[in-house]
Amino acid sequence: MRASTSTVRPLLKWAGGKRQLLPALSEHYPPTFSRYVEPFVGSGAVFFDLLNIGRLDRCEIQLCDVNPDLIGCYWAVRDRADDVIRELKALAHEYRKSGNECYYDVRDQRFNPGRATLQAQSSSQREVALQYTPELAAMLIFLNRTGFNGLFRLNRRGGFNVPAGRYTDPRICDETHIRAVGAALRNDRVSITLSPFDETLARCGRGDFVYCDPPYAPLSRTSNFAHYTAGGFTSFDQWRLQQAVVDACKRGARVVVSNSSAAEIMKAYTTLDAQRVQLKISRVPARRAINSRASSRGPVDELIISNVKRAASLANVRPRMLRMRPKARRKTA
Repeated sequence: MRASTSTVRPLLKWAGGKRQLLPALSEHYPPTFSRYVEPFVGSGAVFFDLLNIGRLDRCEIQLCDVNPDLIGCYWAVRDRADDVIRELKALAHEYRKSGNECYYDVRDQRFNPGRATLQAQSSSQREVALQYTPELAAMLIFLNRTGFNGLFRLNRRGGFNVPAGRYTDPRICDETHIRAVGAALRNDRVSITLSPFDETLARCGRGDFVYCDPPYAPLSRTSNFAHYTAGGFTSFDQWRLQQAVVDACKRGARVVVSNSSAAEIMKAYTTLDAQRVQLKISRVPARRAINSRASSRGPVDELIISNVKRAASLANVRPRMLRMRPKARRKTA
């Protein structure tokens, strides 16, 4: 399954996005599989990587997440790309005229009230996603391109509260890119579903390749970031995920999990039941920039946990960001 002859990039930036870790993660891609599943699709970096290298040509694809804004945005881009582009072009024009004033007006006077109205009128989170308009999808993309670090963060009341980023000339509406993403998602073998990870993993077994990229367990209090939904992602959720992964492995699924090197994650995936399904841990250096303290940002070890035998040693694999020279100032989103 190839969306086009050119490379298709993720639509959104996402905290913990995996583009920089793709060289390491790709060492764990199984040689054959009939279905690809992501319970935490986020930016879909691994999905787009597999798509671009032709590994999904004959596969069913299941992309899932519990975030109704994310899934609603993907559905809107898939089904109404022209309308999303029209709305996004208008926002880009506004932003060029008033910058951060436009950002906060969109966030506080349009996006959050629009989401609140949709929540109040819907009987379920699935209905929220189903009713997500091209206007809301365009605002989400706009805020993602112009907000701080491209974060999606909700406060406990469910309001989007990311501050404006420091960009001089963000590329807000890349029409060709949006159309390419929409075309990739419209393929009849791609299913995009609003569902919790435990329900998604419960349906996985032999023939499936599953990539799990959950909100990371914090290495410290200041690096804690898990509010992609108003309820967050707790330590208990991390253990629930471990159990669901182990059960999927027992049913024959090939699974890859990425997470931080926090002690709780090391403990979870070195238990006897994890060892019995041949889950092994690899450490990979990565660069993260969402810590609230600038002095704490920089290279850290992340974990790749998998029951897939590696195609090669990770000793010489370095994430892309670590090979890049630091820039004095980021100029584009």
